Amino acid sequence: MSSRDSILSKIKSNQPASVSELPGLGFLGLDKIDVIETYKTVLKGIGGFCEEVAGLDEVKSYIAKHYPADKRKITTLPEFADFAEINWTNDDPHTLENAELAIIRAHFGVAENSALWVTDDILGQRVSPFIPQYLAIIVNKKDIVPFMQQAYERIGDADYGFGTFIAGPSKTADIEQSLVLGAHGARGLTVFLME
Repeated sequence: MSSRDSILSKIKSNQPASVSELPGLGFLGLDKIDVIETYKTVLKGIGGFCEEVAGLDEVKSYIAKHYPADKRKITTLPEFADFAEINWTNDDPHTLENAELAIIRAHFGVAENSALWVTDDILGQRVSPFIPQYLAIIVNKKDIVPFMQQAYERIGDADYGFGTFIAGPSKTADIEQSLVLGAHGARGLTVFLME
């Protein structure tokens, strides 16, 4: 037996007993957190904006009021086809350089850090939330979870090619210790919390 085989054999015969179950999360006080208020507070603190809406018509009104009509808007949502492009998903990503606003949905959000979980099946292209100047993301209030532990439980067995958490606008503070928004992504993020 070679030294390698001898070492591996000793490791294999010296395994610990089976691992017990992980502890529950009851001690975190998940039932005591106001999920929506926490989400809104954290999002505001990291530079994002939050709008509570009853439906997509309110989202359309907000976008019409706050984003110039002559600027390019892209979306993966057919409900916004009257003022945003929906047939851009197969284009060269470089053609998105002049996009002012991307409108997408999120699978769910996380209150503790205001992160939103998005995957390639709802993005159109993986780069779509990172190239436009501004980002609008719609998420249902019922899909906001308190902590990352619940988020990981939701995505643990999911089947997706690409997924990412987006929290607030793009920002960095390592340039001469000054906060810079839009350094490597959207300059602004508006989250629409929908009933």
